[in-house]
Amino acid sequence: MGRDRIRAPMSTRTNAEVPRTPVTGRLPAAERRQQLLDVALETFSRHGFHQTSMNDIADQAGVTKPVLYQHFGSKRALFLELLRELGGRLRHEVGEATAKAAGPRQQVENGMVAYFRWVEAHRAGFAILFDGETRRDAEFLAEAAKVEHDIADAIASLIVVEGLDEERRRLMAYGIVGLAERTCRYWLTQSVDLTPDELAAQVADLAWAGLRGLRPA
Repeated sequence: MGRDRIRAPMSTRTNAEVPRTPVTGRLPAAERRQQLLDVALETFSRHGFHQTSMNDIADQAGVTKPVLYQHFGSKRALFLELLRELGGRLRHEVGEATAKAAGPRQQVENGMVAYFRWVEAHRAGFAILFDGETRRDAEFLAEAAKVEHDIADAIASLIVVEGLDEERRRLMAYGIVGLAERTCRYWLTQSVDLTPDELAAQVADLAWAGLRGLRPA
């Protein structure tokens, strides 16, 4: 089965017509680095990794290419850092939401709500993390897999079934992570008329019903 592709809306304008980030004055290093990552996210999500050049990113950020290279030694290094940042943001949102829950059932729902809200608000980030180009490169895939690994670990800790060993809990947790990701992909590509919270509630019900029905082999 083919993989639906999620992209930010494509522009029909030429490079000369694409709005550029206004040239800014000297920024502290941390602020400049974040600005470059934000511009890189939008540029990569529109054009893909291979079709985007460091010149494109520097131009859109309103800086010279040497300034860009002061922060990131190569396009690959920039993309890897972007994957790490996006993964960190998503993990933080999900982790913070589940930490506020009163019990396992609410943790599942809170985690799903946080996940779907993040995806809705960061469609470009979701595409960068989980779309085809990232999946076809071993180094990029390894970074994206860390996100899935950490979320699956958190879910596995919620699965408490007498006689179910740790490996089986992790296996089931990865199934739930896959459920959320593939549901997100269909939701976005098919423009299903559900809010993030509505969708999260339904997926959480499905996941929880499955968890409650688990029995040791």
